[in-house]
Amino acid sequence: MPPNDLPRNVGIKDVARAAGVSATTVSHVLNDVSYARVSPETRDKVKAAAAELGYGPNRLAQALRSRRSGVLGLVSEDVATTPHAGRMILGADQAARARGYTLMLINTSGSADPDLREADVESLLERQVDGILYATMYHRRLQPPANLGKVPAVLVDAATADGGYPAVVPDEYGGAAAAVEALLAAGHTRIGFLNNTEDVPSTHLRLQGFRETLTRAGLDGDSAPVVTASSDADGGYAAAGRILDGGNPPSGLFCYNDRMAMGAYRAAAERGLAIPADLSIVGFDDQELIAANLHPGLTTVALPHYAMGAWAADRLIDAIEDGPTAPVPEPVLLECPLVSRGSVAAPGDRVRAQA
Repeated sequence: MPPNDLPRNVGIKDVARAAGVSATTVSHVLNDVSYARVSPETRDKVKAAAAELGYGPNRLAQALRSRRSGVLGLVSEDVATTPHAGRMILGADQAARARGYTLMLINTSGSADPDLREADVESLLERQVDGILYATMYHRRLQPPANLGKVPAVLVDAATADGGYPAVVPDEYGGAAAAVEALLAAGHTRIGFLNNTEDVPSTHLRLQGFRETLTRAGLDGDSAPVVTASSDADGGYAAAGRILDGGNPPSGLFCYNDRMAMGAYRAAAERGLAIPADLSIVGFDDQELIAANLHPGLTTVALPHYAMGAWAADRLIDAIEDGPTAPVPEPVLLECPLVSRGSVAAPGDRVRAQA
């Protein structure tokens, strides 16, 4: 087609149709998004289609035509003050930028004051955001502010009881299974769990994953030792002491989070147990300030904060540009991968002697 005959206002969807790919893939290629998994052949095809169509996005013109601001709001229930969750914001920001949107962040005070949360959402609405990401600092069920539904919205690390909003959460069960499987693969058959006391989804799903993974391996998951305590270093220290001082103590420990694992390291040291020669430990969260700096480094399961933020931003933009889809009753689960360091090894001589 000669250049003079090209239609005016060629858009990203025109390029996507010409290249036979999604609009998201076009955005990732043309914005050179580092995390995008796009083959070289597809990248070449997208760039060729964009060149042939003369695609060159004009953000101001797009905003005027679409009557959109090009801004996404992110209401953060204390996420912004949580170091290991900062990657959630980074993931959302980079995914938004890749598709021509800007992220506006408000940090709210969590569930303590529902009126404040609603006021924070209203503040974003007054600034004409096109949609809102609502993120919580840990995986839980929530009752979102009543005014959240005035624009497209996606929940991050949270879900509602009725599935009223698209949501993304970590696969807590799968992460616990990966932790236990790492201990089983190293040869451990006596494995204990230091669990959290709070009534939140991660407490129940990690326990379920722990027990059922042991059962699938031919062990008695229902009778495996579980001790609950506060999910901090002091709680992990107390819980590990109780489980290690009991009869026939485990040779491997799975801890609800890295802070509890840090306490377990201290309890093991006080009992003359070397890690991992006498006791193997696996945590959860991959808080690098803890996990990478313990000695030896803590094998743990990573929460997919970056991936959750990026997925949520892409899903929100799809809803803004293409319109809402049918409600999804269950949140999307993202993998919690194992991060191997030095805290897991085969059971040592002391452990075998006790068997």
